[in-house]
Amino acid sequence: MAKKNSGVNLFKFRVIMDTEQDVFRDIEIETESNFDSLHKAVLDAFDFEQGEMASFYLSDEEWSKGLEISLMDMGGVDEDSLSMSTTILSDMVMKPGDKILYVYDFMRMWIFYIELMEVKKDKPSTIYPRVALAFGDAPSQDSKEFQDMFEADVVGGGADIDDLDDEEDEFGEGDDIFDEDEFDGSYTYDNE
Repeated sequence: MAKKNSGVNLFKFRVIMDTEQDVFRDIEIETESNFDSLHKAVLDAFDFEQGEMASFYLSDEEWSKGLEISLMDMGGVDEDSLSMSTTILSDMVMKPGDKILYVYDFMRMWIFYIELMEVKKDKPSTIYPRVALAFGDAPSQDSKEFQDMFEADVVGGGADIDDLDDEEDEFGEGDDIFDEDEFDGSYTYDNE
């Protein structure tokens, strides 16, 4: 939720959408906000609706995927995981040039490149977070196909959708591992 405070420090992030056209937004947000606030600000800035999984990844000059800050608290699964609701921006980014990857909707793989542009003081009576600059028209949230997640090299690892059927399972066998006799003929497996 947007707040109106005075005398606080702000981060000004440039958020570049991974599209063929140049599309970016400059977002100003309080340094003591959590990553969940940035998550919501990015979605609002590009007119995307909430409701899909998302993660931030601390990054380097080559935009490599580093430490993950996930939307959901994964504490029960991974003790080292960080969640957006409990991780404060100023604890992870500190100086202009720091970079973060943001991935929204793991089925469509919307990728945003976020760079800290400056740290500054707020303007009295201004509500943050806010979009300070908007450039380009963002595509519709539903304009990407689901299979794009298999083609994304940044987060998806570059898997080829055609190769997935040929992969072996953990026992060294292919997809055709079920035997009709094993299920008394009540189960058949169509490998086509």
